[in-house]
Amino acid sequence: MRPQPALPGVLVLLVACGGEAEQRGTGAGEAGDPPAAEQAPARVYSIEGLSGPEAVRYDADQDVWFVSNFGPGSEDRDADGFLSRVDAGSGAMVALRFAVGTAEHPLHMPRGMALKADTLWVADVDGIHGFDRQSGAHLAFVDFTSHAPGFLNDIAVTPDGTLYVTDTGRSALYRVDGGRAVEVWQDPAAGAPNGITWDGERRTFVLAPWEPGTPVHLWAPGEAAPVALGEPTPGRLDGVERTGVGLLFASQTDSTVQILGADGRRTVLMRVAGAPADLGVDTRRNRLAVPFIGLDRVDIWALPDG
Repeated sequence: MRPQPALPGVLVLLVACGGEAEQRGTGAGEAGDPPAAEQAPARVYSIEGLSGPEAVRYDADQDVWFVSNFGPGSEDRDADGFLSRVDAGSGAMVALRFAVGTAEHPLHMPRGMALKADTLWVADVDGIHGFDRQSGAHLAFVDFTSHAPGFLNDIAVTPDGTLYVTDTGRSALYRVDGGRAVEVWQDPAAGAPNGITWDGERRTFVLAPWEPGTPVHLWAPGEAAPVALGEPTPGRLDGVERTGVGLLFASQTDSTVQILGADGRRTVLMRVAGAPADLGVDTRRNRLAVPFIGLDRVDIWALPDG
């Protein structure tokens, strides 16, 4: 084992190969076990037949899940990634390969997603793709290679429609401005921000760290640097989403989904079957989607009342 944790791209290869340590989690980590929530979710269904599902995004207007799949290959630029479209009510597969990109801009290892108007934006190895959320047609590609990105992982959008993208490998955040990527900040103290979401209650972004011993961070547009919230975490945190239960994030360290309190304290909502990746939320039914790269499936859970 390396003295430092693997970046997500390295972890993905281990999980995809079925390593037991990665699928089962590796324990509580140096930050200790958070307490368990009083009421746990109930599993509704699983979406099977996927290929390295990394992220899930719910489209309320169409009542569908979009699932980003790494695909069967293990290379960064193997052009075998794709997006799936799934009926959110039943879990039935509508289109396994709903979007694949183009010959010039194929999907390699698609990750976090965000919806802006009729465009579904997806993070990938060298930039972000924009797809028509109804047809799957490729609409745009924003190239990030001038920044030498380390690991573009997740996307979030502000209420005014501005896209922000995390770079876990460089511990950086980018803004998409006029069809180009602009680095907002690069800050090792942020602990390699991995997951990101806009929190309307705080009116700020919430950033989930990959590096052990780093707290969750908050950052609002216009601020010089992100601000730590609460206690250090064991790291290897992935998707983070606001739900009726509270602010939830996935922990690959111990295979849990946790609630982040207003004071930064963590509570375990549930323990799951593998290393959870980028969460999705069905806002119509109050359900949580938990993807497992190494298990090739997504589990859908009914959340308890908030």
